[in-house]
Amino acid sequence: MEKGNKKTIKGWVFYDWANSVYPLIISSAIFPIMYEKLTSIKDDKTGITVYDTISFFGMEFKNTEFYAYLVSLSYLAVALVTPLLSGIADSSGQKKSFLQFFCFLGAISSGLLFFFHPDNGGFEFTPFKIGLTILPLFFASIGYWGSLVYYNSYLPEIAESSQHDAISAKGFSMGYLGSSLLLIVILVLTQFTKLMPIKFAFPMVGAWWILFAFYTFNKLPKIAAKQIHKEGIIKSGFNELALVWKDIKTRIRLKRFLASYFMFNMAVQTVMIMATAFANKEIIGIQTKDLIVSILIIQFLGIGGSFLFSKISSKIGNIKALAIAISIWIFLCVFVYFVVYKPWQFYIAAAIVGLVMGGIQALARSTYSKMLPETEDNTSYFSFFDVSEKIGLAIGTFSFGIIESIADIRTSVIALVAFFLIGLILLFRVPKEESQPAITNK
Repeated sequence: MEKGNKKTIKGWVFYDWANSVYPLIISSAIFPIMYEKLTSIKDDKTGITVYDTISFFGMEFKNTEFYAYLVSLSYLAVALVTPLLSGIADSSGQKKSFLQFFCFLGAISSGLLFFFHPDNGGFEFTPFKIGLTILPLFFASIGYWGSLVYYNSYLPEIAESSQHDAISAKGFSMGYLGSSLLLIVILVLTQFTKLMPIKFAFPMVGAWWILFAFYTFNKLPKIAAKQIHKEGIIKSGFNELALVWKDIKTRIRLKRFLASYFMFNMAVQTVMIMATAFANKEIIGIQTKDLIVSILIIQFLGIGGSFLFSKISSKIGNIKALAIAISIWIFLCVFVYFVVYKPWQFYIAAAIVGLVMGGIQALARSTYSKMLPETEDNTSYFSFFDVSEKIGLAIGTFSFGIIESIADIRTSVIALVAFFLIGLILLFRVPKEESQPAITNK
């Protein structure tokens, strides 16, 4: 495959534009706000939540606790399935097909959230019954995160190592811009002009995701299949995975970076997923418009933050740039726990998140891609990156739910500092150079 082809890189970047509507509108903005509103009762004077119990087939949870568990389960599903599928994709040359499958799964499932509706029978302080209409959230999460394995694995194949930081940052920036534009359109149609109910946002997300993804599918080349042995494609997929894992274990730099990424990304993604729930429960007098403004602040500052940390990394290196970003995240958690109680304080926290969110995500992706050896098995290598991410996310969101059930949601935020600190310590243990130059599975 030709590296540095501008049309191919543009096509790759455009998938960030296509799929970023999911993390913004489904994970962060519209659906969490709607979910919390439909599954809780607030005090009329203070706006603080006074009842938030939901029932899922007879089992009772706090609404955000259940939300955290469901999302956590989707991450585990991705972590279990994608390593094998990535091995199959590498051996069979079906990387683009797997990308398309997970894209369609995520987009269609997002659209089906149109039918989500909890019911408490109209009786105050009766658990809100959550039925099967919540399941599309589970499958939308699998579709989004599953597609990223195959999408991210194209980066070392379409660009030289020196281009990875800038291209990764451009992808995240395109994602922030595109998803913000769709969010604004949705707000105009549903809130300002009242032309349609808010639930129409979800099929709009699905349509946007699929429509723009076709541009990516058209520009990304198919990967040539390897010679598949007579035992078949499944066995071949397992073999690819085993060889890649064997090689990763010999690469101290790669292995230690994965360990660090496991910890700090666990905390980053948990903050992003649970931020809206925290604001709804803990910020005095916060309104829906305040949440939307905060999210837009994050999105637009995220564009600049991606390029800012790309520039910082070019001056001081990726590891030190990531260390700065993690340190800011630690400060943010402490600031939120002790200071953030009012909407204007939440705006400040949102601005800090915006500056570091895109930077840490873009740098993590490009740093890992730079560490990979010359290989035909990029999807399998990125599957381990993905497994590290998803198991971390599952633990992070599950821990968040458990801590809230024991204490409160504010305590869950400060507990994330431990994950960031461990990630920072592990990051400093990543050596500058890899001691193992050879690869065992060319």
